[in-house]
Amino acid sequence: MPMLEEVLRGQGLTWQDLDAVAVGIGPGNFTGIRIAVAAARGLALGLGRPAIGVTSLEAQVLDHHGPVLSLRDARQDRLYAQLFGPEPDVPALCGMNADDLMALIGDIRPTCIGQRAEDVGNLLSLPTAPGHDQITGILRIAQSRLDQPQPRPAPLYIRQADAAPSRDPAPTLIP
Repeated sequence: MPMLEEVLRGQGLTWQDLDAVAVGIGPGNFTGIRIAVAAARGLALGLGRPAIGVTSLEAQVLDHHGPVLSLRDARQDRLYAQLFGPEPDVPALCGMNADDLMALIGDIRPTCIGQRAEDVGNLLSLPTAPGHDQITGILRIAQSRLDQPQPRPAPLYIRQADAAPSRDPAPTLIP
């Protein structure tokens, strides 16, 4: 929160100057997304402003037209991917291999944007383009949605968490 206050102060703004609170909802790091969404929802509630969630996959394809394959590294040789055409497909988790990627795009020859775009472009002989930076993309998309009813932002989880609660019994407390 202090960093956000510093950014606002640097622009000569206060919390009350905000029309809405925009937040990236993922996909990405589970804990980071949870914290960001919770903070944005809390700020929006406290300010009496709407909170607007935007996925990182849609933020980076802002201003690109035609079929675009938006990509984010999901680690472990996997990708978060979403095909944007006339209507965007559902975000997916796929392997960094030709079979998984071809199943996602079918006969469409999209431009690859985002993390690992060069790798995917080379693997499938597809064109690549630089993606929009996340912050600008999230802000501009949220701004375009200001006059539309929005659901409360919620984290976009496409895969299971790498960490899980312990299955060991809880420790015994000694009085």
